[in-house]
Amino acid sequence: MRETISAQPSKGPRFLYSNPLGKSIRPLLTARWVSRLAGKFLDSRLSKPRIKKFIKKHNIDMGDYLPENYQSFNAFFTRRIRPELRPFDPDPAAFCSPCDGAVTVFPVTREGTFNVKGFDYTVETLLQNAELAEKYLGGLCIVLRLTVNDYHRYHFSDGGTRGESKFIKGKLHTVQPAALEKKKVFAENCREWTVLHTENFGDVIQVEVGAMFVGRIVNEEKPSFKRGEEKGRFEFGGSTVILLVQEGRVEIEEEFFLNTAAGKETRVKCGEKIGTRANSQEKVQEYRSFDGKF
Repeated sequence: MRETISAQPSKGPRFLYSNPLGKSIRPLLTARWVSRLAGKFLDSRLSKPRIKKFIKKHNIDMGDYLPENYQSFNAFFTRRIRPELRPFDPDPAAFCSPCDGAVTVFPVTREGTFNVKGFDYTVETLLQNAELAEKYLGGLCIVLRLTVNDYHRYHFSDGGTRGESKFIKGKLHTVQPAALEKKKVFAENCREWTVLHTENFGDVIQVEVGAMFVGRIVNEEKPSFKRGEEKGRFEFGGSTVILLVQEGRVEIEEEFFLNTAAGKETRVKCGEKIGTRANSQEKVQEYRSFDGKF
């Protein structure tokens, strides 16, 4: 059994999203210009003293990462992990996590909706593309929430070629549970999506969602890619990767649905198998037995 996390709001986000005083200052903290200003500081040598404090506070084992002389906090935050610690399952039928994170899985209804923390989202509002959204009706929405001490680079789950992409400007709410319970974060935050024409799972859309003090989503412009190859990185803060999978393409392990239904997130590592290629597109998916009201 994998490690699970009970999605309990932490003090800071709870203050910003539930306390009247916190809600009054929240528009300032979620503004893009504030994130850009914070980013300039975190890119500078002035931010270097924060590195040792951060390592100690979050008990990070730096032996897991490639040695480097970090010249700024952001250089440290986007540190490269030793490749042998994040191997991708080589089985072509294995559907792998593109990043470290805490996973929840939501069925997409035939109407194109999925429910997160009491909010009904639509694929159309997530992508701002009605024609593309129709291709994912009845499929799956896989949410991988990264925390501040995670490895903050993300990879390709499978080999393939790059299709259409779009950057959507937006706010920068935190992606912690306190915000997800109060705001349609995934429809409001800045985000970038890319259609990935994969070798084994059809057209998968990968969405990178920015978060509070994460003003930059940095993607590599690669027309083709291999399984496990790096796709990009988030700069400071915790953020989220969302995968949209078409109906009948992937069977996600039941553990993820059960934990999501119980209000828990499931911890996974980049490259870890989280599902398998479906035997046929006509096969009735087990996830249809879940009503999505998590």
